[in-house]
Amino acid sequence: MRESCAKNWAGGHRGSWVCDARLATLVLLREVRGAVHLPLVATGGLMTRQDVQAALSAGASLAALGTAFLLADEAGTHPTYRQALEGGGETGLTRAFTGRWARGLVNRAFHEIRHPLPTPAQHALTRPLRQAAAAAGRSDLMSLWAGTGFPHVQQASAAVILGTLT
Repeated sequence: MRESCAKNWAGGHRGSWVCDARLATLVLLREVRGAVHLPLVATGGLMTRQDVQAALSAGASLAALGTAFLLADEAGTHPTYRQALEGGGETGLTRAFTGRWARGLVNRAFHEIRHPLPTPAQHALTRPLRQAAAAAGRSDLMSLWAGTGFPHVQQASAAVILGTLT
């Protein structure tokens, strides 16, 4: 029997085309580690030292984190995106921006773009909107990909953030 939702869910695009394909990273690692004789990289929903240690204990050789580095000094995160992350809120899944399920900060576009086209048409269709929103400093119409652990992001150098994870 598989566990249901993990406490953290990855930001950005899903590894599946199906919205409800929710297999937690740690559960997947435990299921695969005995059947696969390759190094496993854990990714998705990892934000803290405890998350990384749990992934390694579950059979991962490495852990890859995304959301945890969005506010790193070296990250190319748009200033408006940074402000949205620092402002809090909630995350959700949407197809509004690209036509493919992705997790990000809930904003106006989540609610108003109700019938997206399939990818890549939706991505091309919304590109001018996203670019104009970024230029105008309007996070309400930008794709703000982030995992549920985004409240834990730190504004620091990548080296400092990495130091908190090991």
